[in-house]
Amino acid sequence: MGAYDTQTEGLAAAERAALVREIDADGAWAEDPVWRASFAEVPRHLFVPYYYVAGPRGYERCWGESPDPEARERWVRGAYADVPLATRLRDGELLSSSSQPSLMARMLAALGVADGDRVLEVGAGTGYNAALLVHRLGDDGLVTTIDLEPEITESARRHLAAAGYHPAVVTGDGARGVPERAPFDRIIATCALTAVPRAWLAQCRPGARILTPLATGLLVLTVADAAHAEGRFLPTAAYFVPLRGEGRRETEGVSLAGLPGRARGQEPFRFLLALTRGTLDAQAAYALWEREGEPDRERYGVTVAGERAWAWLDDPEGPYVWPLP
Repeated sequence: MGAYDTQTEGLAAAERAALVREIDADGAWAEDPVWRASFAEVPRHLFVPYYYVAGPRGYERCWGESPDPEARERWVRGAYADVPLATRLRDGELLSSSSQPSLMARMLAALGVADGDRVLEVGAGTGYNAALLVHRLGDDGLVTTIDLEPEITESARRHLAAAGYHPAVVTGDGARGVPERAPFDRIIATCALTAVPRAWLAQCRPGARILTPLATGLLVLTVADAAHAEGRFLPTAAYFVPLRGEGRRETEGVSLAGLPGRARGQEPFRFLLALTRGTLDAQAAYALWEREGEPDRERYGVTVAGERAWAWLDDPEGPYVWPLP
């Protein structure tokens, strides 16, 4: 078993270095290259002792304790592939995953973490993202991660401890935040939401930053006070497992009949559909998108003001604004 451990760790180190080079070449942390050290040192394979790969007969389980040496090698190599990994299934439905590392790098760089910041992560997942945050900040006490499922938080806590990290791992509703650990300087969500929870704003310091998936995009908000925040979307597309208790609010069930074929395959257009669902039908959304020069994600933003929240194109004051939940 000792020889297997040595072999596994050697292969993991080589694969981890290759992953860092790949993310480096992609420019994912150009905004904040300090994250390079975190990805180079935090062992992702310890956070995915098993994961599932889609195959012709459904999901196939890959795990590090397989008696087959070739299967163990595939597991290690897969753990450091720049792809999302399915980590928890129930009745064939994906409940939890480890996000694509290059996407995680982009999100963490955009979060703008500074030394001494208190960070809340919503969606504990495997614990890997929380470990990256602890490594960057150098203090377990500055990081809190929360998830609704006790099984997820228990496994995340085990993975974190195995890797030598001990942030606060909380079981609860992420939309409610963690008031006992507030105030926060940064909040990052690794699950899809349909709205910006007001509890997050109330638990942030003025000037705090919130980064959350919304409508197949990544929204970065700056918090003015407990009732006000505003910001724009990053150019990156993002698809995450929904926050438990949240329904999907993307483009399922939206008819694209009658639209030009090119519109159906355009990610920026589908993003507009997801953002305005319930306000604009597909025909009206396409007419707007074409008229305004086929805007990309970064031209859209969100404003939260008291009980109101709205999405907008180019300008929070309009003329193109759409109410959010």
